Amino acid sequence: MMDQHKCQYLLESLSDYVDGNLGEEVCAEIEKHLVECEDCRIVVDSLRKTISLYHTTSESPSVPADVKERLFRRLQLEDLIVKPKSEG
Repeated sequence: MMDQHKCQYLLESLSDYVDGNLGEEVCAEIEKHLVECEDCRIVVDSLRKTISLYHTTSESPSVPADVKERLFRRLQLEDLIVKPKSEG
């Protein structure tokens, strides 16, 4: 079983590590720990995949106005329908 103090240190530094905001010495120490600790590798891999998925799916899809209006009416959310200024 891995030393829980090392795992805790990794978790405290995880965001900075994944973002590349740590010094080389600290990164080397974390990477050495990752070689030895499968649980921490899983956590780091999961975070990286989550960030990647977020970046690939974060673009807002454009929904045509008429489709949005029909959907809002169907869901009885007419109050949220934004009318073009020309319809006033």
